[in-house]
Amino acid sequence: MRLYAQNPRRRSRQVLADLIAVALIALAVKFALAVHDAITLLAEPGKKTQSAGEGLAAGLDDAGDAASKVPFVGDALKKPLRSAAEAGNSLSDAGQSLQDTVGRAATLTAVALIVLATAFVLALWLPPRLRWIRRAATTRRLLDDPGGADLLALRALTGPQRYLAAVPVPPGGLADAWRRADRQVIADLSEAALAREGLRP
Repeated sequence: MRLYAQNPRRRSRQVLADLIAVALIALAVKFALAVHDAITLLAEPGKKTQSAGEGLAAGLDDAGDAASKVPFVGDALKKPLRSAAEAGNSLSDAGQSLQDTVGRAATLTAVALIVLATAFVLALWLPPRLRWIRRAATTRRLLDDPGGADLLALRALTGPQRYLAAVPVPPGGLADAWRRADRQVIADLSEAALAREGLRP
């Protein structure tokens, strides 16, 4: 199976198309990662909220421990401070939840952008490449099969005329010579059919 044409100009175009496809996919990945980083910045308030909640809970816990040492009223003072510390923990949990949500949104957005961009590039680039590979393989197989050169010659006769410009025209014309099974004309037309696919005999 041949991946690239033997004709230098056509091979250069194929390589260029492959490089452009790879570059577009790489750009899509880079853009998606930049979007991911931009969305991740939205988690900053969550980090600050978590940090403030943890600091508040720790401070109120310490105050509750200190208040519990006050004689007679220590337990009564400790209880509201502990409740306030729980509120600080809830604030910290809310900050962590915001960070998790933003992180998931950033990841899903980046993955969606990469998948969509890659699918778009592949949909434009891959089918023509696969069609050429299949056509080149079929053309090469035809040339090797018995009677395949005749079929290739017929394909050249019915294809674009620009590939026939290099074929010497015998008296009576190419079609007449093909019908008479002129071996030289069939060989020349087969070469023209191969050239049409960017292949050499």
